[in-house]
Amino acid sequence: MRVDLLIQNAQIYNSYFKKFIHGSAAVLDGKFLYIGPRGTESFQPDEVVDAQGRYVIPGLIDIHLHIESTMVTPQTFSQGIIRNGVTTIVPEPHEMANVFGLDGVKQMIWASRDCAADMFYAIPSSVPATAMETSGGSIEIEDMDELLLTERIICLGEIMNYVDVISDPDCKTNKILRHIRSNYPQLIIEGHCPKLLDLDLHRIIYSGVDSDHTHQSIEGMEARIAAGMFIEIQEKSMTPEVMDYLIRNDVAEHFCFVTDDVMPDSFQQRGHLNHIVRKAISMGMPPEKAIYAATFTPARRMRMYDRGAIAPGKIADFVLVSDVQQLAIEQVYKSGRKVYDAQEPYEPKAGTYAFPAHYYRSVQLPLLSEDDFIVSAVVNDGRYPCRVMTVKDGSTFTEEYIAEAEVREGKLRWQETGFGLIATFERYGKTGGRAYGLIGGDTIKRGAVATTYSHDNHNLLVVGHSAADMALAANEVIRGQGGFCVVDGGQVLASLRLPVGGILTEAPLERLAEEVERLRRAMESLGYRHYNPIMSISTHSLPVSPALKITDFGLIDVNAGKVVPLLVHS
Repeated sequence: MRVDLLIQNAQIYNSYFKKFIHGSAAVLDGKFLYIGPRGTESFQPDEVVDAQGRYVIPGLIDIHLHIESTMVTPQTFSQGIIRNGVTTIVPEPHEMANVFGLDGVKQMIWASRDCAADMFYAIPSSVPATAMETSGGSIEIEDMDELLLTERIICLGEIMNYVDVISDPDCKTNKILRHIRSNYPQLIIEGHCPKLLDLDLHRIIYSGVDSDHTHQSIEGMEARIAAGMFIEIQEKSMTPEVMDYLIRNDVAEHFCFVTDDVMPDSFQQRGHLNHIVRKAISMGMPPEKAIYAATFTPARRMRMYDRGAIAPGKIADFVLVSDVQQLAIEQVYKSGRKVYDAQEPYEPKAGTYAFPAHYYRSVQLPLLSEDDFIVSAVVNDGRYPCRVMTVKDGSTFTEEYIAEAEVREGKLRWQETGFGLIATFERYGKTGGRAYGLIGGDTIKRGAVATTYSHDNHNLLVVGHSAADMALAANEVIRGQGGFCVVDGGQVLASLRLPVGGILTEAPLERLAEEVERLRRAMESLGYRHYNPIMSISTHSLPVSPALKITDFGLIDVNAGKVVPLLVHS
């Protein structure tokens, strides 16, 4: 029998028994035909690969991520994940959707068409994330209908506004959920519901949302699994206690590993989903169980029954691994064709997809001055309790702290408080809205940082201790049509341009990783103490992530789902 490819003398992962079995695998027309002891005595292969006892595992599958978090285009992203053994992903482009709406989603999908990795998209369900911010675009029910009719859509992306789902039956998110359940009852609905328990959790599941990828605790994870919710474990949830629970309990069918957000420097230095699997193994999870959670269960969750296992009829996406404990990748195959070899020069093809011209002119803000960082307060002179956003290392959650600040001649004397100033400016030319707050904790202690890479609205966000430095950093970002800038004492320490929608670059991943590493070091030199300072600062404007955040509407009490004043008793 003729076949295209025969892999011999391999330890082949069997997903159904969760173990490795020595044998051969035959591939025909991009799919596995046979897995077992037979070799060249039964097949006439066009190509033979002698695995020499190495391990063959299915291509890794990541079902929850945002390409924009790596700040690159889909083509560059595909080149990066392929060499890390990831052959299928489910990206949700809600960052580009927040900038350009429906067209932003379509552009990301179209830019993915010629990529080596398979990309099945999730429809952004929460654009904007809440009604308490101004974004460049929105995704409405009619947009979802159009995408489901015309594009390769696999699920409804994470439902983020869980507060309104529970408290407001007539909110936009509940209207979307009712529409999807009525018209597309088979469509998978992904969730984002941190910390919810008991009745609130069950109400979310009742609404149709039956997965959660947010930071997990033992109590929360057990409650979710008990209620039939699927858990997507990202790195920040991989605490010793959570991993011990996953290892010791029979819950393999109820969770998978995902990346969610991967910074370019981490991507380049540590890898992608393969890093998560490797870490799980290092924390005591048997390799067979860790591989299962990055191949079989994510495929099942997304009903991708044609992949995630090495078995007859499945797409021949697989990875040749020399050391399964370290997940040392030697070769990657996509549909039976080799797309990466660690022993051969890896030269990613240059991207050929061009975004529309206006995608490079999305920051509609005039240059700022020091006066733009004066905080007016229409109260009598005196000292007033103020809300302070407190940054905490180890989490993108913040806390609210109450401190006193002086108001003199109608101006808040924020420079005298010992805290920094956080400010945001609507950058789409719609409202001109802006808001101010105080910030402390594990953030910068001097200088300034400015960025348009601010989830999810991507307005201009500026944090600093000097109005002059804040204006300089902000203007550097505005002139570059988006990105990051770190300033100290009137000197630019690091600058990263993200001209595609103010959130992406077309630069190669390797070069971007170096620039992001410089950016990270610059932020840390100003006193930022966080495992991921870039992700930390970019989520200060995310009004669905507890507890105190900021948008152009003002300070947001996330748990209460409302705008609150800077001066507590004003």
